[in-house]
Amino acid sequence: MKNVTEITSFTLVGLSDHPPTMNALFVFFLLIYLMTLITNLLIFFLVLTDYNLHNPMYFFLANLAFLDMCYSSVTAPRMLFDLVTKIRSISIPACISQVFFYLSLAISEFFLLSAMSYDRYIAICHPLHYKLIMSWRVCTCMASLVWVVGYSISLVYVLFFLRLSFCRAASIHSFFCDLPHLFQITCTDPFINIVVLFVAGSVLGLGAFLLTFIPYVFIFRTILRIRSKTGKMKAFSTCTSHLTVVFIFFGCIIFIYFVPSSSNMVNLNKLFSVISALINPLLNPLIYSLRNKDLMEALLRSYNHLRLIQASF
Repeated sequence: MKNVTEITSFTLVGLSDHPPTMNALFVFFLLIYLMTLITNLLIFFLVLTDYNLHNPMYFFLANLAFLDMCYSSVTAPRMLFDLVTKIRSISIPACISQVFFYLSLAISEFFLLSAMSYDRYIAICHPLHYKLIMSWRVCTCMASLVWVVGYSISLVYVLFFLRLSFCRAASIHSFFCDLPHLFQITCTDPFINIVVLFVAGSVLGLGAFLLTFIPYVFIFRTILRIRSKTGKMKAFSTCTSHLTVVFIFFGCIIFIYFVPSSSNMVNLNKLFSVISALINPLLNPLIYSLRNKDLMEALLRSYNHLRLIQASF
């Protein structure tokens, strides 16, 4: 069905209407966004340039860092623009584009975390065959599939979204466009869209959940068989960072998309949206880097290398 939209823009309510609060939020989230870009770019650069990090685990981590830079860039610049200009109006094409990229990157992160679980499973449960199984060809195919699946499924959601029409000026009670908010303001019955979102989301979510956590059943069983306490701690340390990221990301997405919304939960929904879209992309590199000896050593090597280059001039 053709989209017979009669209006040209929506109003983003944002996080606050109080000018001093908006100014404080602008400074806070600008710092958050800059730190997100810097930390993720640093991890991406280290993995790309340091030979000691050229292995499947850090290949997927570099993909996660790049994905998080894109993920935060879908929402943060627009929110910062609205906070400083107080305009808050977003055109329908821009809103649809934001929905498409936000969903595609969120879905891609779901399956990228699953791929990282599989990598840890092979590394811990089949260490002698790790290099053979997790070849660069396999890793590249897995990473490519993650991105293709994310964008393909998001495209399906957006195509279904185009059947909806908007016949009155409306406000979106968030700082960015997302499908649950748009379903609340459409003049068309969104029942089909909600069913597609719920069914497909449940299947994808369950699939990603199983692909992520089933490997950990075998991982923990293998770790418990390790006799050396040092060996157990080392094996656990390679998993805890990934599991922390998984629980934060899955928890936010489940609350945003699968917990019934109500007027009493608007602020709580905004909070989880902020955590998912803005805070989580910053937490990921911090969680991985602070608990990762290899990354810290690579950072130190890069720093010393830069000092040597500077000294030579």
